[in-house]
Amino acid sequence: MKVSLNWLREWVQLDAATEEISHQLIMSGTELDGIDPVASAFTDVRVGQIKNIEQHPDADRLRVCQVNIGEDELLQIVTNATVELEQKVPVAMIGAVLPSSEAGVKPLKIKKGKLRGVLSQGMFCGSETLGMGEAGEGLLAIPADAELGKNLREIFDLDDVVLDLDATPNRADLLCVAGVARELGVIMQAPVSEVTVNTAALDHEQDFPVKITADTLCQRYVGRIISNLDVTVKTPDWIVEKLQRSDIRSLGPVVDITNYVMLELGQPMHGFDFDKLSGGIDVRTAVEGEKLTLLDGKEITLSADTMVIADEEKALALAGIMGGEESSVTDDTKNIYLESAYFVPEKIMGKSRKYGLHTDSSHRFERGVSPDLQVKAIERATQLITEICGGEVGPFNDVSARDDLQQRDAVHFERRRIKRHLGIEIDDARVEDILTRLGCKVDSAENGWNITPPVFRFDLATPEDFVEEVARIYGYDNIPARLRPMEPRIARKEETLVDENTLRNILVNRGYQEAITYSFVPPEVESLLSPDQEQIALSNPISEELSIMRSTLWSGLIPALDKNVKRQQSRVRFFETGLSFLKTSEGLTQRKKLAGAITGNVYSEQWNAESRSVDFFDLKGDVEALLEEATGQTFEFVKSDHTALHPGQSANIISNDQVVGVCGALHPAVEKKLSLDQQVFVFELDMDNISQKELPEYTKLSPYPSVRRDLALLVNKDVQYSTIAKVLNNLNIQQMVDSFIFDVYSGENVDSGQKSLALGLIFQDFSRTLEEQEISAHVEKIMDALKNHTGAVLR
Repeated sequence: MKVSLNWLREWVQLDAATEEISHQLIMSGTELDGIDPVASAFTDVRVGQIKNIEQHPDADRLRVCQVNIGEDELLQIVTNATVELEQKVPVAMIGAVLPSSEAGVKPLKIKKGKLRGVLSQGMFCGSETLGMGEAGEGLLAIPADAELGKNLREIFDLDDVVLDLDATPNRADLLCVAGVARELGVIMQAPVSEVTVNTAALDHEQDFPVKITADTLCQRYVGRIISNLDVTVKTPDWIVEKLQRSDIRSLGPVVDITNYVMLELGQPMHGFDFDKLSGGIDVRTAVEGEKLTLLDGKEITLSADTMVIADEEKALALAGIMGGEESSVTDDTKNIYLESAYFVPEKIMGKSRKYGLHTDSSHRFERGVSPDLQVKAIERATQLITEICGGEVGPFNDVSARDDLQQRDAVHFERRRIKRHLGIEIDDARVEDILTRLGCKVDSAENGWNITPPVFRFDLATPEDFVEEVARIYGYDNIPARLRPMEPRIARKEETLVDENTLRNILVNRGYQEAITYSFVPPEVESLLSPDQEQIALSNPISEELSIMRSTLWSGLIPALDKNVKRQQSRVRFFETGLSFLKTSEGLTQRKKLAGAITGNVYSEQWNAESRSVDFFDLKGDVEALLEEATGQTFEFVKSDHTALHPGQSANIISNDQVVGVCGALHPAVEKKLSLDQQVFVFELDMDNISQKELPEYTKLSPYPSVRRDLALLVNKDVQYSTIAKVLNNLNIQQMVDSFIFDVYSGENVDSGQKSLALGLIFQDFSRTLEEQEISAHVEKIMDALKNHTGAVLR
């Protein structure tokens, strides 16, 4: 919010310099984005009045003017500006310094000189020259009642500055002059003088019925009719100037006044052309598909969860956001219906973004407008409208959906909390002064106070909130820094838990980089990667592209990988840990996952290794390295039917008959729809199912030699090594200490539909050297079991 410092000084008595005021605001927690002067730095520009105009004798485009600046003698000024007799103009006197419009160029100092042979004793100034307007606006307009010879900086209050404040979302009360003035009054212990708002005298008894149908969304609505007013009058310069300094342009007296009251008190308002309304006001939700043309000319199609201000025939305005064009105030308006409302912040939040809008009203309503402002704002706007536009005032309708809307519960605040939380003691009188200036009702109680927060401070609800407020206003600079005695406590760490950082380091050591992506993802990506999962839509998404909660971490990793590939990073290896979100019969379920995605070559480009693209087994090796940390658990890779993965290059990871993960290549159809330029391999593991391991135990090494036997087996192509490994484990041969596959072959001399597996078996005993007949017996037993369970035969 931008606000004039001089406007603030009208509310609060501040003798401090601008630098001190800005420092105090920053130290109290209000972000200050900038301090901008309202005009350029110029000197000695005065009000003059043209008394005579003659054509320049030697230049068609120049005129010679005689100008009265309130002194005995007239000044002669030669100009090419369009001027009229008796016109009041800004005159830069001899010796005046004007700012340069070009960076790096010295300011212009006005000197006495001649233009085409004619003496010129000064210069007329345009809006752009003085930094108070745009190019092409001509000479700066001077008020008709301006005193001749008066310095322009005094007339327009140009020594003012504009504070660009960025209040935190919990401080909606700082989005108005009254709120900022109150804050400064508290910080600097200065008296605050609020504007006097009197109840308007009624000129007629006509009212307009109000009904709040959407009473959970809108909980107070106030409106009144003002008739027979003149909306063609000019808005007073003092209002226009204050609006401009707050970055709001003048649009006519009624709109200007409602904007002014919004800036002054913090209550957004709207004025309808009363003659365009029928029946009465109904604050309701829209009918699905209902149309509304807004003030900016944009037609929108309303959804059923959108709140509107309507009459008995049609929607009039998008509640809390923008009025409608059809019922807007125009130059022909004679009667207006002035409204002021309180909308529940969490109910209206996000609605403006849904329609691609962001207005001053929505900015305030989303953060919370005080529910006790509506009548005060109506009366203040009525007061200004009748003073400027005339008109006859009718009674207001004040309809509330709740009786306790303006009530706050008292909070017991113990004195000892200040010492405990801040480390210092603060005098009771100072604490009470701070809280009272903040607008709280403070009553003494046992060991402290009972404090009732003001209705406009939504963020004050607990004792801790009041400790924060006391510290903030007392001043962080006044709280001494002390080192607290260190009491180191070593957290208990379960040795049977797999450390997440260990898993991260495994992947980093294998060339992966950790990625952090949004938990909300594009719906089209989610539907491709998890077509069987019901999508969980956000009620207030950042954008349509990020409107679904992810059910798999791939939804964020794959677009990130693709973005890097399209930026000339052909070899990419990403992993991420995070939550996935699933909708089940029990409601929303969150699962911690570890996922990865890889593409490109196995190794970075180098001279002594042949270039090769990653394949399924490279990915499987990475996954197995992770699973090895979960010692004591047995994992099996079984062919997967995951719809997003390649049917011949994917596997489910099984432990204890439960799927704990999946890995494989993306399905070609998915790659095509995602416009991926390279083959991508992915994996995802459920952290809860791989987080347990056995405690390490010492195992005695055998002093006797081991014996190896290699078997060449012929099996059907669909037989997996995991099946063979399970058969070997079930035999429970104590003297077989290891087994592994070291070759797979299919082709010449192997029948179609079969493959040859080279199986390595290691035998060893702890008490003696094994005899040949013992080993042969074990091998025979193994072959019998493999033949029975897998159909394997020796090649």
